[in-house]
Amino acid sequence: MKAVIQVVNYAKVSYENQFFDIKKGLLVFLGIKKGDGQKEADFFVKKLCELRIFEDNDKKLNLSLEDIKGEILLIPNFTVNANAKKGRRPDYFEAEIPQKAEKLFNYSAEQLNKRIVTKKGFFGCDMRIENEMAGPVTIILEKLPE
Repeated sequence: MKAVIQVVNYAKVSYENQFFDIKKGLLVFLGIKKGDGQKEADFFVKKLCELRIFEDNDKKLNLSLEDIKGEILLIPNFTVNANAKKGRRPDYFEAEIPQKAEKLFNYSAEQLNKRIVTKKGFFGCDMRIENEMAGPVTIILEKLPE
């Protein structure tokens, strides 16, 4: 799994006439890689809830999403797994097939929602995303094989 995580003051995802939005929290673009499973998803859930990337009263990045009672907008995004090392066109060979990726994406969202208010984007759709970043704080998180 690989994620691009942004601290936001708000974020919104829409597709056709449907939308979901969050207030202060994390906008997370999540890519599922071939071979990922519940172990990797559980690692990400814990990290996303406990990463200390929100400012405290002294303006230090010292608080977690749980500490501030923030929300997550989780967006499925196979392109975060792109490999652009060679040539001009990225390849996506590391991305999991859609059926398996969607299942693990939904599992991740369910597990997150047990700890933090979690809203999710639309799998396999051409979504529109709006957000106001805070900081800016952007982190790339990847669970590497052990």
